[in-house]
Amino acid sequence: MTSPLTAASASPERWSPRLWGTLIVLCAAMFLDALDVSMVGVALPSIGSELNLSTSTLQWVVSGYILGYGGLLLLGGRAADLLGRRRVFLIALAVFALASLLGGFVDSGPLLIASRFIKGLSAAFTAPAGLSIITTTFAEGPARNRALTIYTTCAATGFSMGLVLSGLLTEASWRLTMLLPAPIAVIALIAGLKLIPRSAREKNIGGYDVPGAVTGTAAMLLLVFTVVEAPEAGWASARTLLSFLAAAVLLAVFVRIELRTASPLIRLGVLRSGPQLRAQVGAMTFFGGYVSFQFLATQYFQTLLGWSALETALAFLPAGALVALSSTKVGSVIDRFGTPRVIVAGFVLLVASYALFLRVTLTPSYASMVLPSMILLGFACALVFPSLNIQATNGVHDDEQGMVSGLLNTSIQVGGAIFLAVVTAVITASSHGGDASPQAVLDSYRPGLIVVTAIAVAGLLITLTGVRTRRTHETVVVTKSTPQETAEAAERKPVAVND
Repeated sequence: MTSPLTAASASPERWSPRLWGTLIVLCAAMFLDALDVSMVGVALPSIGSELNLSTSTLQWVVSGYILGYGGLLLLGGRAADLLGRRRVFLIALAVFALASLLGGFVDSGPLLIASRFIKGLSAAFTAPAGLSIITTTFAEGPARNRALTIYTTCAATGFSMGLVLSGLLTEASWRLTMLLPAPIAVIALIAGLKLIPRSAREKNIGGYDVPGAVTGTAAMLLLVFTVVEAPEAGWASARTLLSFLAAAVLLAVFVRIELRTASPLIRLGVLRSGPQLRAQVGAMTFFGGYVSFQFLATQYFQTLLGWSALETALAFLPAGALVALSSTKVGSVIDRFGTPRVIVAGFVLLVASYALFLRVTLTPSYASMVLPSMILLGFACALVFPSLNIQATNGVHDDEQGMVSGLLNTSIQVGGAIFLAVVTAVITASSHGGDASPQAVLDSYRPGLIVVTAIAVAGLLITLTGVRTRRTHETVVVTKSTPQETAEAAERKPVAVND
């Protein structure tokens, strides 16, 4: 289905005010999703102190959001296709605003965790719905590339700025970090009601895949829950192993259902496309390595160097600033060189960034030891994140854009949860017994940094397989089945499509 604004969006130089307004609303929601992930981390000590929460309970303030977000993304993506993208996006945004208000006024740990879970759940619907609105509103090619670059830049900027804002707001009250998204979400909701084009429900001849929705959602919830709890319960504990086994069984049942049903939650055939598969795996390694690096760097700055929350946030600021400043340029780079080459270039910078950070000591010079890593990290995020989104959605029919968007966001969240848990386990295993000296703690961090660098190297090697020595310029034919030829053509330099 084509949006009524699509025809007007064919040229990236002639976007109407309403088209810009729609994009701004979608960017605001994506900014809030990313902001909420990063902003709560710095506020955790203050939350634990005021609400008298134990460390194990406190982690669920973060994990509750991840569980709702990562567990419901597949369902959220398909719901956007079947129930209407505008409808799903606006309802979920309203729930997000209400949950933000609830989180700012609660006086108990369980209620705070519940509000965080609800916010994660609502983000699981706004993220794929917002991305699919963009991909069905802007014509494939330069216009869509530009829109997706701006959209993903807002996500990366929100994630980076969340650290800075939380450092400032927590000085006054941790409750402000919970309340801040509410008024922004309300403004975006009011604007969205006026600006976002209406979209009818897609034809659903085969009915609704209720068994697939139940098993798929249950499998993702259980997988994310198990990964989050594994460091606490023990990776080799009976509880962890049984949970992984149950998640594997549910995933196997889900795959069997999807292969047999007439209207699947996920059409597994899309994963036969090389570009699609590389985009999904690339997203897992990119975000998994990034959140693990941010966790390690934050611990290093605050625990070992004794920096304040605000100083730590400012240390990451160059990376976030570079992402924001590059938003208007990356789209043209992708148009010229194609997503495979841009992704590879970004991963090369990512590997270099993490490798350089291995040099840090107990008395580092920010200018010579930390800043180079942050600069490379900023350029890497600016190149990789929008390119992955473009590659995953190119050549996909309108009625499957929500599905693919949900799948991509699931890869991002699951990759983040799994790789962060692995890196945390490596750090714990590398600790020197009861030796809590600064040098011993730093030594325990280095294996974790090596693993983070290895994750980025794995992402680089995987994405290298998509690079072609010769580029040909072909028109992309968008079909429901998205055959291999279409996918390979979409992976190269994209061109505009007239729907």
